[in-house]
Amino acid sequence: MNNDHVVLVADCDHPDIDIEKRVLADVCRDLPWLNCRTEDEVIAQCADAEALIIMYAPLTRRVMQHLKRCKIIARYGVGVDTIDLRAAAELGIIASNVPDYGTEEVSDHALAMMLCLTRKIAQANAYVKQGQWDFRLMQPIFRHQVQTIGIIGIGRIGSAMARKVRALGMRVLAFDPNITDPARAPEGVTLVSLETLLHESDVVSVHCPLSDETRNLLDEARLGLMKPTAYLVNTARGNIVNEVALEKMLAEKRLAGAALDVLANEPGRVDHPLFKYDNFLCSPHMAWHSSESAQELKRKAAEEVRRVLRGEAPWYQMNKF
Repeated sequence: MNNDHVVLVADCDHPDIDIEKRVLADVCRDLPWLNCRTEDEVIAQCADAEALIIMYAPLTRRVMQHLKRCKIIARYGVGVDTIDLRAAAELGIIASNVPDYGTEEVSDHALAMMLCLTRKIAQANAYVKQGQWDFRLMQPIFRHQVQTIGIIGIGRIGSAMARKVRALGMRVLAFDPNITDPARAPEGVTLVSLETLLHESDVVSVHCPLSDETRNLLDEARLGLMKPTAYLVNTARGNIVNEVALEKMLAEKRLAGAALDVLANEPGRVDHPLFKYDNFLCSPHMAWHSSESAQELKRKAAEEVRRVLRGEAPWYQMNKF
């Protein structure tokens, strides 16, 4: 077995890379752990790599043109918006993600955020701690069995979310430009246009990837289609929702509330304009996380690298060529 391959962890915010080292022990003697956050840092420190494992490092065409030996870039996570997939394919570099490590966690988190909004739990908690024991302060609250949820993106996570909200008795609509055949929709899910979804939903939950097509997908015009009694939940990517437009909607009371696990710029600053609203919830990009999912993510990213370096077919390649 050739254990002389050069594999680098270009960046990650995990406490250690012990799992990756164990998985890759038979293909690389050492696994350097770098902290590359800019294009120039990747170019300077990773030029000799045969494989890269990344989290936030930008893998642009300019960067990859310097990675002459690189066979695979494996990203911790589902999103691959940090990698120029077309350029990687043209340069013969496999770009992979880990699409199936946090499906239940992210959909659980979206569900929890939805329930916290619709049942007004955070607001109730704040009132009670201020000495106001009065359920009427949280009115109106509506029964979930008479409400509609619209899911944007009905892939693994969106489908898991649909399954969970159906258990609450909610009507489920979905928009996904990649699924046009109603027969391919999950059980109990009705495919509709984005406009119809926004018009009819009492909750809109975002589960699509970030791409050129979905960047600022929910801008002022589309957010304006939502009911003033509706809630927005986003556990996908921050730039899908236009935060300036969302802040305007909350300021003008044209939405009942919103919950975001992701922001356009992270970490979120304490003076972020959205943070001043009582009907706005935010968590620090943690929807994916559990002790089990964190370990699975690390293991699967490393296993993908190991497969490619051993001459095997990748499981999670995102840029077919």
